[in-house]
Amino acid sequence: MTRYHDLATLLLRLATAANFLSPVASRFGLWGKGGWQNFMAYAGEVNSFAPPWAVPYLAIAATTLEITLPVLLLIGYRTRWAALGAAGLTLIFALAMTWSFGVKEALDYSVFVDSASAFLLATQPRYRWSLDQLRRNAAA
Repeated sequence: MTRYHDLATLLLRLATAANFLSPVASRFGLWGKGGWQNFMAYAGEVNSFAPPWAVPYLAIAATTLEITLPVLLLIGYRTRWAALGAAGLTLIFALAMTWSFGVKEALDYSVFVDSASAFLLATQPRYRWSLDQLRRNAAA
């Protein structure tokens, strides 16, 4: 079982990063339909409990984290902290979606799975093929 552990950890890093970067690409019009205005409308729906003036701030904060965390995961820098941040952020998304739309929407978008997989990534003992590993090797 440990034979594939390093590869599985790498693939989990890449998949978690992709799960964040794909919606950001849509938000900036790189996947065709979408765009910032559509995202802002959706952010308002997801955060139905928030006052309307707060939605742009929540959207910008989410987008900033959805860019920063996957970049850290891709390069493998501060991987454990980036994975914990990704787990927390997707859990917040899941709870907001559940509150605003019901649990089916959160399940359809797999945000609970994304959160759990990011948390699992944070528990790994090492991150081979990462800047963290290079830093560890240099310190040894």
